[in-house]
Amino acid sequence: MPENIILIGFMGTGKSTIGRQLSLSLGYPLVDTDQLIEERTGKSIPQIFETEGEETFRQLETEVLTSLAESKHHVIATGGGIIGKEENRQLLRALGYVVWLVATPEEILNRTSRNTNRPLLNHTNPAETIRNLLAQRTPLYQATSHLMIETDQLNFDEVITGIVESARYYFSKTKDS
Repeated sequence: MPENIILIGFMGTGKSTIGRQLSLSLGYPLVDTDQLIEERTGKSIPQIFETEGEETFRQLETEVLTSLAESKHHVIATGGGIIGKEENRQLLRALGYVVWLVATPEEILNRTSRNTNRPLLNHTNPAETIRNLLAQRTPLYQATSHLMIETDQLNFDEVITGIVESARYYFSKTKDS
């Protein structure tokens, strides 16, 4: 198995939930980058966005990724915008096997509509924001990931099996080359 399995994707695609299940399945500790940022700063993500701005939050993401460089055998769930910086994309790929979880804009809106802890969606037209951010981020997710899994029609067991089997295959091939 790879050193680490990293989950990337837009908010509401299941990174935290799949991360917890994958952690249990593999016996790997779960590291949630958003939780680490909150623990280290003593502030919630919305508080950081409100008081210090998105740029500060993105720098905190880079610091967290850098601090994980020596981690082995972890499941790492990331924030949806972590791929916005080239440095982060390189760090993610260096950490291990990167899995991009995907959902349709409609499903993302459905999954996030009851959660007020999403600073980028707290305004009058979250559906438009989702579409715009997906248009910007999709090429970055694509460039960063080793595997893409559409989560809309799959249950947790199917997603986890797909991740584990794909990671095993990928790393068996990279060891042979």
